[in-house]
Amino acid sequence: MKLFHRQRYLEKIRGFYHTADLVKVITGVRRCGKSSLLRTIAEELRDTGIPETNILFLDLESPENRRIATADALEARIAAFPPAPGLKYLFVDEIQNVSGFESVLNAFRSTGDWSIFATGSNAYLLSGELMTHLTGRYIEFELFPLGFEEYEAMKSFYGLPRAPDPNAELNAYILEGGFPRALFLPRPADKLAYARSVIAEIFEKDIRRRVKIRTPSLFATVRDYLINNFGACTSLNRLRESLRHHGEPIAKPTLQRYLQTLLDAKILCECPRFDVKSRRSLAGGCKYYLSDLSFYFSQNTDTRINYGPVLENIVYLHARALGCSVSVGRVGPLECDFILRTPDNSWAYVQVAYTIALSRETEDREFRPLESIRDNYPKYVMTTDTLLQRRNGIKHVNLADFLLKGLPF
Repeated sequence: MKLFHRQRYLEKIRGFYHTADLVKVITGVRRCGKSSLLRTIAEELRDTGIPETNILFLDLESPENRRIATADALEARIAAFPPAPGLKYLFVDEIQNVSGFESVLNAFRSTGDWSIFATGSNAYLLSGELMTHLTGRYIEFELFPLGFEEYEAMKSFYGLPRAPDPNAELNAYILEGGFPRALFLPRPADKLAYARSVIAEIFEKDIRRRVKIRTPSLFATVRDYLINNFGACTSLNRLRESLRHHGEPIAKPTLQRYLQTLLDAKILCECPRFDVKSRRSLAGGCKYYLSDLSFYFSQNTDTRINYGPVLENIVYLHARALGCSVSVGRVGPLECDFILRTPDNSWAYVQVAYTIALSRETEDREFRPLESIRDNYPKYVMTTDTLLQRRNGIKHVNLADFLLKGLPF
């Protein structure tokens, strides 16, 4: 099958294609498309004239490579690659299958003969071993499941059916999620079953084998609570109290470890709080968003959409995929849904709501926090409304149009 090129990420990586002194590490939640992105990079290199004799691609979950499980075996396989003039390109998919892989990558990196790319299990790659062995010698590119605009572009690329109304497509995206493989499954029930299988795979391969979970049922309770309450301001103390109230007492260190495990496995993403006036991070509760909305809908029989946190989740992931740092903003006594620090070190402010058309009070609630911010950085109110309001220089935009057109922050 012809590969869909995820240009947003390829543009970030292309400048490092021929860099031999840095290992390029692609991270992201399982099944978000890391392996396909790796193959796309190799494909682009071939298209620019790099000969096949200079490209070594190792999929460590394929039958021919499954026995490469030790550092010595990996080193021997790379060393056996026939010599070729010029820079060679090494791609290692699912690198966590090799014990002690870090020293091997570092050794071949230090020769200056190889441009190295690797993907693997997030819980492993972010657990500290890679940083210890390759500090300052690798660059990480975080990959997310398909954003809404990628979801639409991939449907068009493969000729999959689409609704003519962007808002109808946005509803489909919300329920189905952004895992690329799910696009090819025929029924919504199949797509949600696939999302459940991804969660099971993450628990088995990224969590159970790496982290001691003495009480799996308690871990599942914490996981499900956080998934079901995504987008809500959460503190460890409030979470402990809620679990205790429901008959699930848990020690604070255990809860911290479970939360960090979910973050490492990329099921959850943390969004801290930030004070606009002082430009400082705030201690206390933060918000947790899902790396893919299908994690929520696959775990719940009720498919009614609570648009507030759902639309926030979509905007959060969109901004992160663009390379923005994202925080929940406090503006005096008011809250701004998101403060974005863009890759070029500028700022943008975003309010997200389903609609502001219901009443003047609803409109005021969304515009007032932005009106109280006195700088001149862009300010947005994003809704599903098609009739758009003009107010004090703040841009009111239709969310689906905003995501599809890729307007800059």
